[in-house]
Amino acid sequence: MFMVILFVKWASIFNFCGFGVYDKIMTCDMEKVLRTVQRTLIKYHKSSKCSVMYVRQNSVWTNDGIIKSPFKAIQVPNCTLYEYVWQNLERWPERTLSVCAITGRGYTYEQAFKLSNAFAANIRKKLKIRDGDTVAIMLPNVPDYPLVSLGILQAGGVITTINPIYTANEVHRLLQMSETKAIVTLPELVGVIKNAFALAKIEIPLIVVKTNGESIPEGTIAFNDLSEDVHVDTSCLKEVRRSPNDICFLPYSSGTTGLPKGVELTSKNITANCEQINEPKIQLYNETTATHQDSVMSVLPFFHIYAATVLMFHKMSHGIKLVTLPKMNPDHFMNALEKYKTNLVFVAPPLVLLMASHPAASPKTYRHLQMVINGAAPMAPSDAERFLSKVQRKIRFNQGYGLTETSPVVCVAPIDSEDYSAVGPPVPSTQVKIVGTDGKPLGPGQTGELLVKGPQVMKGYRNNPKANSEAFADGWFLTGDMAVADENGVVKIVDRIKELIKVKGFQVPPAELEALLRGHPSVKDAAVIGVPHPTKGETPKAFVVIKDNANNDVKDICNFVNEKVAAFKHIDDVVFVDSIPKSAAGKILKKDLKAKYC
Repeated sequence: MFMVILFVKWASIFNFCGFGVYDKIMTCDMEKVLRTVQRTLIKYHKSSKCSVMYVRQNSVWTNDGIIKSPFKAIQVPNCTLYEYVWQNLERWPERTLSVCAITGRGYTYEQAFKLSNAFAANIRKKLKIRDGDTVAIMLPNVPDYPLVSLGILQAGGVITTINPIYTANEVHRLLQMSETKAIVTLPELVGVIKNAFALAKIEIPLIVVKTNGESIPEGTIAFNDLSEDVHVDTSCLKEVRRSPNDICFLPYSSGTTGLPKGVELTSKNITANCEQINEPKIQLYNETTATHQDSVMSVLPFFHIYAATVLMFHKMSHGIKLVTLPKMNPDHFMNALEKYKTNLVFVAPPLVLLMASHPAASPKTYRHLQMVINGAAPMAPSDAERFLSKVQRKIRFNQGYGLTETSPVVCVAPIDSEDYSAVGPPVPSTQVKIVGTDGKPLGPGQTGELLVKGPQVMKGYRNNPKANSEAFADGWFLTGDMAVADENGVVKIVDRIKELIKVKGFQVPPAELEALLRGHPSVKDAAVIGVPHPTKGETPKAFVVIKDNANNDVKDICNFVNEKVAAFKHIDDVVFVDSIPKSAAGKILKKDLKAKYC
């Protein structure tokens, strides 16, 4: 019995019957030897006389099934998020920080710094905001959003964010859960918020951001009165005592599979994540210089962690221009790409579909694009290819993966990756592992639940010990996402565990069927859910949005998908709808479909 170690790109370790004796170290024609030895020993393996394990020299896979990041570890910044964002302000004070894609209204970095300082001093002095108090932001993407956010942090507060399309009932629940002490919004949303106050039986300061010079509603405070107050005494800010380990951001998980949970993110969590995506091999920006400033399209909502960290906090720390779009209007979005020479675009799958199908999609419209990164939900490679066919030149297109609970980035495909189905390896200082239903680690090519460990993982869910106990196992965060990784530790997301459809004991990932449906020439968008079935247990049910003037032939659409998948994945029920309900981050709201149609 013997064990051979081959020092080539791919090595094979053969352990026979527990013996680990080195007979030889092979240094001749290694590829030829490898093939010969593998053929010989696989024959033994098939006869159950040994086990075969393939490892790579300096492998990212450990012996206990953990995937290490292939990148150099980061040094976690020892500062607050507020200090991190402004640390290089003197390098670009006159550069544009944010500008509205519609009106052109905006701020330079120096203006934003001064105005947010005054706002911070006033909410601490006049509104009595103290260290650790929660202040809610219920705004669309307006140029003032970064100023409000940084002002809250400088005042010692904790940011919580609310979707501006929420109803009074949804708002009142979040205000209660977060124990909000003040809220910032638009004048037109004041009515909803006051109704939420009544439901929650609270009365807290209500600050409004004027975007076009309109008057403010009675009983509210104008943001510009607080931020443009040149006489405010900022010495009160010296009283603030916040550390990197303190909570600074309290987003609420999207609630696609249940009630929202408050995610406690510290300054260390978010600044670590910013440093992680600075890694040169995955770098999500270009350096701001005397002759160059990146322009990033900011249409993904800042109230979601993806945009808050990756688009806002991180890009501000590098002096990048945020082109803000208050609501998604396809024509405004496409026009802004050209008008503001946008070279960075962070997207969710619906935006990729739009950029592939919009009448203005052309090499001219996309001539400034250099980098497009998809996140928030998995995307089919075919969707990426349809978009890139409209660009007609080589640009960077990658996927990334993360969660609200991980600040958010866990994986990003490297700059040179052209595998549009992969979300890449773990970012620096991050470990992941894929486990089976028994909790035991799986190896390359095996599908299971993805677990994460790293400095970006949240402190925990606010006031929710039950959720915390379910979310962590031996220090690992359980993502609830099904994933598979190759020998290089490159991860692909398969689907949400809770959204898997179980047909006669087989697991069917809806994302696979959705990608196939969108490939049909008549289909504009699609979603798939599992519904009860008398003999199968569950069966896939499709919801389809048809393109204008296209045929809605159920049989044709079913056949188009079914001929490409195993029998247990077949779709035999299609419902035609006007639109697919989605969260602000682009995730399909399958619970809404089930509530309405099932």
